[in-house]
Amino acid sequence: MGKNLLITEKPSVAMEFAKALNINTNRKNGYLESDKWIITWCIGHLVTMSYPEKYDENFKFWRLDTLPFIPKEWKYEIISNVENQFNIIKSLLQREDIDIIYNAGDSGREGEYIQRLVLMMAKPNPKAQLKRVWIDSQTEEEIKRGINEAKPMSEYDSLSDSAYLRAKEDYLIGINFSRMLSIIYGRRLAKEINEEKASISVGRVMTCVLGMVVEREREIRNFVKVPFYKITGEFKNIQTEWKVSESSKMWQSIKLYNDTGFKKEKDAKEFILSLKDKEAIVEEMKKSKQKENAPLLFNLAEIQNECTKRFKIKPDETLEIIQNLYEKKLVTYPRTDARVLSTAVAKVINQNLNGIAVGYKDEEIKGYISKMKEEKYSTNLLKTKYVNDSKITDHYAIIPTGKGYENFEKLPNIQKEVYKIIVKRFLAIFYPAAEFNKVNITVDVGGEKFYASNKICTKLGYLEVLKKQSKEDEENQIIDVKKGEKLEVNKYDIKESETTPPSRYNSGTIILAMENAGKLIEDEELREQIKGAGIGTSATRAEIIKKLEKIKYIDINAKTQIITPTQKGEYIYDIVKISMPDMLNPKLTASWEKGLDMVAKKEIKANEFMTKLEGYINGKFDKLVLRN
Repeated sequence: MGKNLLITEKPSVAMEFAKALNINTNRKNGYLESDKWIITWCIGHLVTMSYPEKYDENFKFWRLDTLPFIPKEWKYEIISNVENQFNIIKSLLQREDIDIIYNAGDSGREGEYIQRLVLMMAKPNPKAQLKRVWIDSQTEEEIKRGINEAKPMSEYDSLSDSAYLRAKEDYLIGINFSRMLSIIYGRRLAKEINEEKASISVGRVMTCVLGMVVEREREIRNFVKVPFYKITGEFKNIQTEWKVSESSKMWQSIKLYNDTGFKKEKDAKEFILSLKDKEAIVEEMKKSKQKENAPLLFNLAEIQNECTKRFKIKPDETLEIIQNLYEKKLVTYPRTDARVLSTAVAKVINQNLNGIAVGYKDEEIKGYISKMKEEKYSTNLLKTKYVNDSKITDHYAIIPTGKGYENFEKLPNIQKEVYKIIVKRFLAIFYPAAEFNKVNITVDVGGEKFYASNKICTKLGYLEVLKKQSKEDEENQIIDVKKGEKLEVNKYDIKESETTPPSRYNSGTIILAMENAGKLIEDEELREQIKGAGIGTSATRAEIIKKLEKIKYIDINAKTQIITPTQKGEYIYDIVKISMPDMLNPKLTASWEKGLDMVAKKEIKANEFMTKLEGYINGKFDKLVLRN
């Protein structure tokens, strides 16, 4: 009987698979072997696309007449410093005694690409069956399930097509446009930045993100603060603010800056004088109860933003931390866009909860779980907003597995803290809604309307887990007056305000803005509702920010994580703006991403995408070369 060969993305993952399959055989040179199994591993990418000069020596020199470079047949090569491991995998793949080859690469587009390149270059034993292992966590049960339920690898061909296309697109856009812009504008740039020579680096996603940063910086730079003057009124013990209404004598007045403020302090003072001796009467008193459910679970963008906010760390550091927690079996797959669970996982979610209850030695968390048991909170999530199969493509949200605690104590502190944040977000979804009493009051003073509102938390619900009640909440007393009641006028005041510029991105909010195709939406619920095609993917966004910083197009403040463009970054932006401005358009970049997604979902064919891409590149060159 033949053997099964299983290939993982890296050695540490191979060891987890070996453990799950009970393979205790000694490690050989680059693989493990037992009577039934051979397990080997890549070391990240082993194969790469060849540079243009490998197609033709003349392409080594950057000249306009050799562009655009679009190969008909693509060339690939083994990366020299990992050639040894490639040759080991190749010899194993070609063994005559192999019956089944399991592709157990990282369960995502890039993981698929790494493995497909190896299989393409290594020419495996044609008699062997090819299967794909797709897992959501690295726990033993999940690894075994992944192997038992492995599908024919051909079922992932469309994912593989989109992975190849993504690489070709980045290659073609990066090489052609970087070379072209460097040839046309390189000297001018070198002069501007006082360097002997300068090349210009552009990329499908990278240039678009640079555009977001530069445009935001220029908005801030060109922003002119405008002062305006608000009116406040204190009646009885109620603080209110005036807002113009149709009954106001200021309705549509040119003296107003906006609905709540005057352009000049003098006019605001006159307005206050006009209210002298007028009665203040409660015109409306609205009481309402409000419920608020726990937020959705974390996807990678959300947890990256959270960690930037809390720990002031960069998105690539957050990903590294969560990748480690994943490899230590503590959390599920990190590179996910989904913020919900699948029905299948929701049905067995008690396993995760029980695992946390038994294994996680954290007093605060133990308290939350005890409360869940005492209050008999339901763990059935099936009809809730936290379970939605239609919102999951490759993987569900990042949640704790309830396993892996044997390694927990050895983890660095920051990893323990990030883990705790994931656990708390997970536990919160089992807690009841937070409840609030809300009061809105309108006070009429001779036709002028003053407004007040306050909101008091009457039941913490999930807030008990996610944030403690603030001092302000505790001191906040519900306003209690009756409609028609006459209120004592204590005083009127003028409050000077001024317009504020937009704020700069930090390394977390830029990830959220990328996820929403260039729009930074602060409100979490709204973010979720309008989420469509983003710029880049959850797996690549952190790397793009890192690259922009590395090539010195942006600066990231180590303490605050605030992002600003460098002088060089701004020059590059200006060059792209005059030569190919659509490269800066997040909608266009997102539409390319959407196209790749459509290939993966079999909605369009790979050659359709490629034809469009070649047309785009040729069209750009025709325009630019004519112009220059």
